[in-house]
Amino acid sequence: MKLSNKPKKEEEKAASSRRDFVKKSALITGAMVLPTMQMNAMVNMSNGKKLKIALIGCGGRGTGAASQALSADDNVELVAMADAFDDKLQGSLATLSKNFEGKGKVNVKEKHQYVGFDAAEKAMDQADVVILTTPPGFRPQHFEYAVKTGKHVFMEKPVATDVPGIRRVLAAARVAKEKNLNVVVGLQRHYQNNYIEIKRRIDAGEVGKIMSGQVYWNSGGVWVRERQPGQTEMEYQMRNWYYFNWLCGDHILEQHIHNIDIANWFIGETPISAQGMGGRQIRTGKDHGEIFDHHFVEYTYPSGAVIASQCRHQPGTWSKVGENFQGTKGTIDMKDAGTAYLRGLGGEELFKYRGKNDPNPYQVEHDKLFASIRNKGVIANAEYGAYSTMTAIMGRMATYSGKVINWEEALKSELVLVPDNLNWNSTPPTMPDADGNYEIPTPGKTIVM
Repeated sequence: MKLSNKPKKEEEKAASSRRDFVKKSALITGAMVLPTMQMNAMVNMSNGKKLKIALIGCGGRGTGAASQALSADDNVELVAMADAFDDKLQGSLATLSKNFEGKGKVNVKEKHQYVGFDAAEKAMDQADVVILTTPPGFRPQHFEYAVKTGKHVFMEKPVATDVPGIRRVLAAARVAKEKNLNVVVGLQRHYQNNYIEIKRRIDAGEVGKIMSGQVYWNSGGVWVRERQPGQTEMEYQMRNWYYFNWLCGDHILEQHIHNIDIANWFIGETPISAQGMGGRQIRTGKDHGEIFDHHFVEYTYPSGAVIASQCRHQPGTWSKVGENFQGTKGTIDMKDAGTAYLRGLGGEELFKYRGKNDPNPYQVEHDKLFASIRNKGVIANAEYGAYSTMTAIMGRMATYSGKVINWEEALKSELVLVPDNLNWNSTPPTMPDADGNYEIPTPGKTIVM
């Protein structure tokens, strides 16, 4: 795929769109960070209503997010839960009930415990605030419904697995702002003090213009759940959602989005193109579905910056989760554990941040969300969440196809990975062959949009 030769007016329009994104991101970040002290001082003063919460997606991340939401405000109550599987819902409910025993915060009646593909909407109807933590393929439709029915939202990243889903999220985000709804996306580094401080110093010009960078999510991989006797293909894929693109989007999207998001945030732009490579070397079995175990992508930005992105799921190899950037005046070294360094071009240390006693950013996300609801504020994370999701999807397109992917062309993709109106009798979008193997993306052959 060649980069398109667009007429000058279209190029100017695209550049204007990216500039608008940068301005919006700056405004969003400022709105998120600046009023913190005011919000914390006013919580529960301007609005004493008990806020009802619905949890949509009751896995480990959903249970954790619900716990953080219940800890964020004195006058909140979990009243409804939804999941595809009853065992997941009951396990989550038991954990939350034990953790908040005697505090009157977990009150999920049996009639408000919803199971199945249509469970999410039923649970959201009972609440003021919804927590969206299902596999990300379902995020666009759940976010749409939450906004349509006037709910404040916490939704985990990524916010979609395909480009049509991105467009749905962006459309719903516009409506959310019109309705003054708060939307927080689980890209928690935006709420983490070392990242906030380094972003402030970047904006102050301390490292000059960022020209290059390296972002990493290299680890040994995640869980695998064995196929059980009698399972349908749909149940197997739903329980092993991480390994199927319609549900997960591959680990470049599901995990590495965190680091890709930092590149967008620190540079203040989204890429104009991506090219890369990837494949499967270690995770090659039937139980690893259709996704790659490594990706390497070069993202080129309008400013000229080039970011090298790599993620890997291979046990026994070098592990790193973090980001490095090189500017015209200095360099940045981000450590996810709360440490950050600015160094001069000669390697001398200019600034060090070590947040040993910093608050947990996962908790801060919810503290800020509920404080903003109480104070009738608006947090609007959905747009930058969608653009960072799109950046990761574009990287997947590049590694799967082996071609240069252009942002403006990619954003027009009509390739739908997640059908609407699924049920337990539906055929999954991806099916194994007669031997139980799934088709693996092949660079040079695979169609990505």
